[in-house]
Amino acid sequence: MKKKTTDELNRLSSNSYSNSLKTPVWIILENIRSAHNIGSFFRTADAFGLAGISICGYSARPPHKQLDKVALGATESVEWLGFDNTIDAIMESKKNGYTVFGVEQIHQAYSLENMPCPKNGIALVFGNEVNGIQEKTLALCDGAIEVPQFGIKHSLNVSVCGGSVLWEATRKYRFNSK
Repeated sequence: MKKKTTDELNRLSSNSYSNSLKTPVWIILENIRSAHNIGSFFRTADAFGLAGISICGYSARPPHKQLDKVALGATESVEWLGFDNTIDAIMESKKNGYTVFGVEQIHQAYSLENMPCPKNGIALVFGNEVNGIQEKTLALCDGAIEVPQFGIKHSLNVSVCGGSVLWEATRKYRFNSK
């Protein structure tokens, strides 16, 4: 086995990336405590060519030293919006045609492998590292997605959960294997 060189990765230029077709997935982050987690979401959004991110509540926003350290410049390539509260971010997403799903362990949640990906796109809400998504926020969602887990612990770091859910959404939208 041989690692690919940087040239072999065929990375897009900033201009090409900004004009590229985006995966119709919007991320909504609600009261994320760790700027590192937010930076990780930016890198994931860039890697998968996602539509953008809404940063809500007391979550750190660019420019921010810790966030930028992890994002590695993705704050410059990924569209993002800041909101004082998640309700406004959800309403904006719905206005833009997205179906909104909370990523949370609740009754009647879709298991990740059965996540619906309607043609109009989805907005996925990720909640606080300790408390998850607020009840009033969940009430505005069109449904919920749950990541199946098989160990003793029943939670994932929010950015790890995000990577799993966002890859599955990207796979479904980009490779049409619903």
